[in-house]
Amino acid sequence: MTIKLRPEHEQMISEALNCGAYQNPAEVIGRALEILALEDEWLRENHEAVQAKIARGLAQLDRGEGIPGEESRVRLQEKKSAWVGRNGSHRG
Repeated sequence: MTIKLRPEHEQMISEALNCGAYQNPAEVIGRALEILALEDEWLRENHEAVQAKIARGLAQLDRGEGIPGEESRVRLQEKKSAWVGRNGSHRG
């Protein structure tokens, strides 16, 4: 099987190889597929809960309980920065 990768994906594979955790591109892609399968399984198992949370959030917005866009962006950026601080950035 031949797979054509976008340059940014080739770069991600190169970075993973440079970290030393993988011996070859097939290992990187294999791990990525394992993670994708786990994520898909989680989404299937939690579909109803996710849909319920979305419905609850939409109902809150309908009642005018939302957060203004800019405030929401600031909060998300703060959460992202905190997460990166705890976990490190895997993409540089």
